Amino acid sequence: MIKRLLIANRGEIACRIIRAAKAMGVETVAVYSDADAQAQHVKLADRAVPIGPAPAKDSYLNVGVIVAAAKEAEADAIHPGYGFLSENAEFAKAVTDAGIIFVGPSADVIAQMGDKRTARGIAEKAGVPVVPGYDGDDTDTAALAAEAKRIGTPLMIKATAGGGGRGLRRVDDLKGFTEALESARREAGSAFGDSGILLERMITDARHVEVQLLGDTHGNVVHLFERDCSSQRRHQKVLEEAPCATISDATRAGLTDAAVGLAKAVSYTGAGTVEFLVDADGAFYFLEMNTRLQVEHPVTELVTGIDLVAEQLRVASGAPLSVAQDDITLTGHAIEARLYAEDPAQSFMPQTGTLGVFDIPVGEGCRLDSGVVAGDMVSPYYDPMLAKLIAYGKTREEARARLATMLDGSRIAGMATNKAWLAYLLKDEPFRLTTMRTHTLDHATPFIPLSAENQALALALVLQAGALKNAPMPALAGWRTHTGGYTRRIFDVDGTRVPVEVSETPTPTGWDITATVGHKSRTTHFDGESFRYQGEKLRVSHTQMGDEHAADLGRWHFKARDVTHAPAEKSMAGGTGRLTAPMDGQIVAVPVEKGALVKAGDLICVIEAMKMEHHIRADMDGTIEDLSASIGAQVKSRAPLATITSGETA
Repeated sequence: MIKRLLIANRGEIACRIIRAAKAMGVETVAVYSDADAQAQHVKLADRAVPIGPAPAKDSYLNVGVIVAAAKEAEADAIHPGYGFLSENAEFAKAVTDAGIIFVGPSADVIAQMGDKRTARGIAEKAGVPVVPGYDGDDTDTAALAAEAKRIGTPLMIKATAGGGGRGLRRVDDLKGFTEALESARREAGSAFGDSGILLERMITDARHVEVQLLGDTHGNVVHLFERDCSSQRRHQKVLEEAPCATISDATRAGLTDAAVGLAKAVSYTGAGTVEFLVDADGAFYFLEMNTRLQVEHPVTELVTGIDLVAEQLRVASGAPLSVAQDDITLTGHAIEARLYAEDPAQSFMPQTGTLGVFDIPVGEGCRLDSGVVAGDMVSPYYDPMLAKLIAYGKTREEARARLATMLDGSRIAGMATNKAWLAYLLKDEPFRLTTMRTHTLDHATPFIPLSAENQALALALVLQAGALKNAPMPALAGWRTHTGGYTRRIFDVDGTRVPVEVSETPTPTGWDITATVGHKSRTTHFDGESFRYQGEKLRVSHTQMGDEHAADLGRWHFKARDVTHAPAEKSMAGGTGRLTAPMDGQIVAVPVEKGALVKAGDLICVIEAMKMEHHIRADMDGTIEDLSASIGAQVKSRAPLATITSGETA
């Protein structure tokens, strides 16, 4: 059995693996970059080894450094988790060449199935239907453009390596093909170290259904049934569930048989997942095989009772699987929600900063897989996922209701998250009635945040309630003769300055607090503990760093800056021609030059942050007068990138 395990990963999955290993009596070793020195996975492990600077390419993607760390720690095995090097065949080979056990399939299998082009060929030989497309060797831009025209739109550009939606682009108009292709190549190269591309015809109105597999070195391969991962936004999974509630028994049998047959064809060992698209008629098409543990593996664990990480460690140690196919049954239903540090109100822009409050209730049938706690920093260098919230029930509806309650009761302050959006999706008709398809969320009604005025009103009420929290109750302080208080504040909400007048009136049971912006007012009652807003009893969380305030009212999460005593600032809203960085990140592309004529919507530069690309586009027609963006530069949030002036250059 493995005695000392190094986890070549970070965040939530590293914490998950550490807990499973410790439960089996296995010592654990964490690795960490400079940005992660105080991270939770470092604190949970028995020991930790530094592996270099914050950028992933210099640390978590550095094969030599990680293998050296394992030797230094005298680890006899390495678990890659998911992402980073988990599907890198060269890494798996380097690990085994160093005499260390790699917790996963062999390097040859990773190379075959981790490359989508090769995997398609293996699937076809195994009799598994594949999506029509192009996976030839000629992948220069002209050749791919010609193939795209032949295949037609809608079209998917896909990275041949990795997974998780990285390097994946949908093209509906071939005029945008070249820009989408270059963006996919850059993102794939950054995420996986491989910028290879293939093309596939888009299967419309499809569900994304995947089969969980386990294989051992004794020739055994079993499936743990399927998951429905159709709830996706821009090809990123949002909600996952097991089992799939919409397929027939015949389709389920076809999917699981195809997945097991594919795994046996390559003598697969360890945990793996075969992903399919299922159309409205129940026909299915092979997408890819992920030769690693999936983010959404907890839902499978809850409905089968099998610990996938424990099975991985047993298989890697040379032991047979602890279960046979006939032992595996489905019981109940489980749903998982991915909690991200991203702002739905700002096109899901990733967020960075300090988690002042991180409080998630774990009730009956619920599970929390998290990589952070209150006080932790969220950096711009890695994926913005904070945690996974999972709920189990005897029925799908019970699981859905439990997860909704878990989300509604969560309080996170310090940065925007997608928490309220997830709660909205769980209760919205497409998910509730199982009509969700892979494209549904891309065309759904956008999440509507509070307006700047309402954010300022709510924050003023929260701050005033906080100021009164430790004050004597009015009933004990002669409230009948007390005239109340008055405060004036000015908040900056996303560049909009909002003056707010706040007054309080004592009552026998507390205070009535009123906040007013112009002709709009909101009143709440605060009894020293409970806070009511718009008729709802709320559990409020608030955190402050300098003049920056963040509050979580359950349904809403927002940030604002108190500029009451600061000089007025000119608005930086869209249309000014002054482009700034929306977050910390690295500039990876600048397709324009100083003096160039541009139109609103033209691409000015591309910033990479949290493993995703963010395109900065012109907000007006004009000439680029200043251009401070340069490839490779690290920029901070709000840093100037370019200035556009109306008219042409002389």
